[in-house]
Amino acid sequence: MKNNVRGADQSSPGRRETKMRRIVLRATEPIPPFNEPARELRILNKPLWLLQRDLLARHCEGEFEVDSLAELPALRGELLVHRDNLFFNGALVDEFVTRARTLGRPAQIAFARDDAAITAHALNLQEGIRLQGDVYVADMFYFPDGVVENPEPVVVDTRPREMGYYHIPSYMAANAGDLIYQIPWRPFLAVESWLHVWVANVPFGVFCWGRIREQEVEESWRWKLRVMFRSLVERKHFYSCSEMVKIGKNCSIDPTAVIQGPTVIGNNVNIGAGAVITNSLIGNNVTVMQGCQVMLSVVSDYCYLPFRAALFMTAFMENTMVAQNTCLQMCVVGKNSFIGANNVFTDFNLEGKAIRIWHRGQLLPTGMPVLGGCVGHNVKIGSGFVIYPARSIESGCVLPVPEDTNVITRNLSYEESQRRDWRRRHRPLAPGEVPEEDW
Repeated sequence: MKNNVRGADQSSPGRRETKMRRIVLRATEPIPPFNEPARELRILNKPLWLLQRDLLARHCEGEFEVDSLAELPALRGELLVHRDNLFFNGALVDEFVTRARTLGRPAQIAFARDDAAITAHALNLQEGIRLQGDVYVADMFYFPDGVVENPEPVVVDTRPREMGYYHIPSYMAANAGDLIYQIPWRPFLAVESWLHVWVANVPFGVFCWGRIREQEVEESWRWKLRVMFRSLVERKHFYSCSEMVKIGKNCSIDPTAVIQGPTVIGNNVNIGAGAVITNSLIGNNVTVMQGCQVMLSVVSDYCYLPFRAALFMTAFMENTMVAQNTCLQMCVVGKNSFIGANNVFTDFNLEGKAIRIWHRGQLLPTGMPVLGGCVGHNVKIGSGFVIYPARSIESGCVLPVPEDTNVITRNLSYEESQRRDWRRRHRPLAPGEVPEEDW
């Protein structure tokens, strides 16, 4: 099953290029609350290291993993060097490699200072994309004959397009700005926090698929006629025909389910009556029961959604379950986790304050008017909780139904979840902890 949309700046099938060797720079810092490095986290239903390998396979063969270029033995010939916490798609890699080879000199990927996708969604809470002179540079390099110093920046245009939801209450727009995203054709991101995991999966992932396919149909009569023909032959809605919805083997889909593309559904998937799935990625061996709503979301392998569960712009890693009547908006949930019934992950500050996230020991702005929460790996959450925006629950936490309050107002660590005093609303603050009203 492919995790990219066909037609996104692919080179001609008859072209044959000499493949480069790939050098991977390790980024070992664990990403809270998962407590794993970025390369191990699942993005678009693949671990990031595997997603990188598959996207670069057309250009590279063989690889070395090092902590820094200083550790690399003397190598000759073409090299592609990148850090292992980078997210990108095939269109971006093809553009960078083509331009770097045309240049014929050592090159480093760069982005213009006014690139809307980079400035709006990729710069917050990270250090991997940094300003150098008049451009932003990152740790992806091309060397035509061995590693050398001072590669030349090669500016890649991500081709952003403003997309979003404009029909919102005026008070939300007045306080927080329009709910819009800058969706790139060629996404690029350094994953250094759970917010970046969300951006990679949703705005730069499944939302990017939708933007690419929509633009292809708008600009190409060939694609437009192809989709219309399939729609007429299959007697389905334009967005529900097989050109827009790809379904794997051995799937059971109720006739009353509504599936709109671009959507990819894996093998051995069961979808119940009245379920609605729009512009999403559904992995293998997934169950989506009756009445579920899944929009602009990623549901990885072996996940289970009982009746009336709702996901909006949310990413699930593998083997996770969310129970009935639970709603997750703009959230990330790790692997092997369980979220009980009637839980609500809120995503908007009613007082109009900017949403901030706890990152590397301090509260930092996310640059987003709305944002849900994050649940780590192997977490079990009981029923009836309310989780405030941008809060995280660390891997391994077990949260039974509390006796006095069920509102998660601040980040919850694994050690704290093992004590009963986390349930007290007015407990003393831990060293360095920020009062609830300051979030």
